[in-house]
Amino acid sequence: MRKSNRPFVRCAVLSLIAFLFAFAVAAYAGKLEPVGAVPVPKDNAQTPEKIDLGGKLFFDRRLSGDGTMSCATCHNPEQAFADGLDISLSYPTTKNWRNSPTLINAAFYRYLFHDGRAKTLEEQALFPIMSAFEMNKNLDYLEEQVRIVPEYTESFRKVFGGDVTRERIAMALAAFERTLVSLNSPLDRYLKGDKHALSEEARKGLLLFQGKGKCADCHYGVNLSDDKFYALNVPENPVLLNDPRVTATMRFVAKVYHYRDFKNLKEDPGRYLITKRKADWKAFRTPTLREISKTAPYMHNGVLKTLDEVIEFFNEGGGRGNKALKPLGLNAEEKAQLKAFLSEALIGKAITIRYPELP
Repeated sequence: MRKSNRPFVRCAVLSLIAFLFAFAVAAYAGKLEPVGAVPVPKDNAQTPEKIDLGGKLFFDRRLSGDGTMSCATCHNPEQAFADGLDISLSYPTTKNWRNSPTLINAAFYRYLFHDGRAKTLEEQALFPIMSAFEMNKNLDYLEEQVRIVPEYTESFRKVFGGDVTRERIAMALAAFERTLVSLNSPLDRYLKGDKHALSEEARKGLLLFQGKGKCADCHYGVNLSDDKFYALNVPENPVLLNDPRVTATMRFVAKVYHYRDFKNLKEDPGRYLITKRKADWKAFRTPTLREISKTAPYMHNGVLKTLDEVIEFFNEGGGRGNKALKPLGLNAEEKAQLKAFLSEALIGKAITIRYPELP
């Protein structure tokens, strides 16, 4: 009597399905890469002297209108170069409207700010300095204030071969910011072949990150960001929504970017203000996940306070009515494993900052 080969066929079919599923996931998910060389523009080469000058300017309160704020006020080295607040600190009597993102690995972004309005660190650096609700500094006046400091004047001559200008201030700041890099994280070591760099729980989380969790669809590459913009319908932060100072700032920015109905604006339009494309309404840049366990609260408005809340937001398929995400169906164990990966695997070597003695 001939034995049935149905069990064998069934196993073969199941194996083939599993292989095809794994292949499909791998093909769709972005590739994770260890941190390598930092990209540097040809017209602003890194030098120790320029980095040192940029570091001094980064911590110098002269860069704000009333001398109370520096770049480090909202990008604090002790808080992973963010500030731990729902939204950034602001110039006295005003209120900011968005969360302060970390500057760690900012050198790898193609677009800066949550809405991508700047394409280089050099361009980005001047925005908060001259912003009426951030550092509120007139750039012409800034040049004169820096120029009258003999040590600064001499440094600019040595570094740039010329006088103090706003463009050179931005170049020095950018050079310093390019040194703020998350290096040698457990994920980096794991990707380079050290299979013991991640705990068992974090390894399971990595598989979820690349597979069922669909995180790597948008968070991939060196910076774990695809540099794209998505309208996830992140809920408005009720604390900010009911603050008239935040509303004033939001409408002011919308006015500057020629949004016609700025007087009636009640929610953050996101990248729409930059592109005027309907698809970009409430769309924001995919942030880096490097050092994420240190940079709470999360999202452009700080509405999600913990990693657990972030994971649950994505597990539920994002904000109501969004078309970018679908529910993931992660169970409690899988969510814990994903959190283990995010918490353990993405912390790099501590960035040592020597607080400069300002001239």
